[in-house]
Amino acid sequence: MADVHEAGVVADPSQIDVKLFNRWSFDDVQVNDISLADYIGVVASKHATYVPHTAGRNNGKKLMAVRIIKHAMEIIHLLTDLNPIQVIVDAVINSGPREDATRIGSAGVVRRQAVDISPLRRVNQAIYLLTTGAREAAFRNIKTIAECLADELINAAKGSSNSYAIKKKDEIERVAKANR
Repeated sequence: MADVHEAGVVADPSQIDVKLFNRWSFDDVQVNDISLADYIGVVASKHATYVPHTAGRNNGKKLMAVRIIKHAMEIIHLLTDLNPIQVIVDAVINSGPREDATRIGSAGVVRRQAVDISPLRRVNQAIYLLTTGAREAAFRNIKTIAECLADELINAAKGSSNSYAIKKKDEIERVAKANR
């Protein structure tokens, strides 16, 4: 779909500047971890969207989730004066564990063995830890889930041990180191 201007000229879709929530640009966002660069998609492409939408699929509480993310990004921008997309990318990079322990066993003898984690699992684990930390911080608390998510993302992006995700990542890597 191309936009038509007053002169009737069709604009090139690659020239349109797509911003998330019509506010934050993807242009200056960089993924500093080379192993995760293929799994964290922040480059402007033909699939960039203004507001993430799934055409009716997976629609359970989708609007509420998008609203929480939008408010959290506003809070991140107010507290840090940085692009919130960059803060989220840094938080995902910092909170994804690099090593884990798995169960190896045969004939009833089970022991744990340290293994490296694939980049896709690192991203998935990081997102899980970030959201779990925000959810637990907001439970029975006067702070909203958006405020707790913003705090969690900012702390994780800085690498602070106040972040639930960073604490859990360190714990996972410590257990893996003990089982080498």
